[in-house]
Amino acid sequence: MTDAQRSDRPGLVSFVGAGPGDPELITVKGRKAIAEAALVLYTGSLLPPEVVACAAPGAIVRDSAPLTLAQCHALLRETALAGKPVARVHTGDPSLYGCLQEQIRLLDADGIPWRVIPGVTAACAVAAAAGLSLTMPEACQSLIITRMAGATPVPSGERLRDLAVHGATLAVYLSAARAEEMQHELLQSLPADTVILCGQRIGWPDEKLVSTRLDALAQCVRQHNLDRQTVFLILPGQRSGATPVSSRLYDARFSHGFRTAQSPALQMSPREKQPTEAAPKLHQNTGDSHEQT
Repeated sequence: MTDAQRSDRPGLVSFVGAGPGDPELITVKGRKAIAEAALVLYTGSLLPPEVVACAAPGAIVRDSAPLTLAQCHALLRETALAGKPVARVHTGDPSLYGCLQEQIRLLDADGIPWRVIPGVTAACAVAAAAGLSLTMPEACQSLIITRMAGATPVPSGERLRDLAVHGATLAVYLSAARAEEMQHELLQSLPADTVILCGQRIGWPDEKLVSTRLDALAQCVRQHNLDRQTVFLILPGQRSGATPVSSRLYDARFSHGFRTAQSPALQMSPREKQPTEAAPKLHQNTGDSHEQT
């Protein structure tokens, strides 16, 4: 780029979380950033082209899958320093399992402004597709997002067996190729009948949603050809036969800052259990997983 082509004010680079694949599962702000960009650089290996179809007719739309970090930055830099806006589109949410910080460091070094627009992460899309809660009153109040070790190692204190001890819901990304190892790790800390929900390419036309037991996980992955775009939800709080507990937030006997209990004398005790209106129906039969495509 020549000095004559430089702009006094660099264009803004927007890191856009595009969601798990459904073109409608992107924020209004993210879609607007793509529509206004002169350059749209998107992760074509993980996102369908329909997600960036809203780009302006004259915009340059490039797939970043075959590019290196340096090549990606060169494209961002050239457009931004010409004073034009850029949309760097990531699958799911840019803060999870991407190279967000490396890109930001390079932009900062060149004095190029940036912003991050969050997106729907795949774990939430899988839960939504199944109609289940990632947290359950008194059974599970935490969600841990993690992965098996691969090309990127995992710290020793974050082994699946250690995380599973907490009884929290686990969302395991990027680990379908290590299903046997994942099953072995989880069985060190969880019962064999723990429910696992497998979601592959949720939001795509060929999405798969399969539920199984922990002791049948590897078999399930092989049977349904679940690949690297699969997210596994390990659900200790969804144990078969467990009595469900309702949230007290909307119970008529519970007071909070915006509502007074109808009958204070009948306020719920901390451990009082109420039947839920509808519990998620997850198939847990070892040999007969459910799949929707």
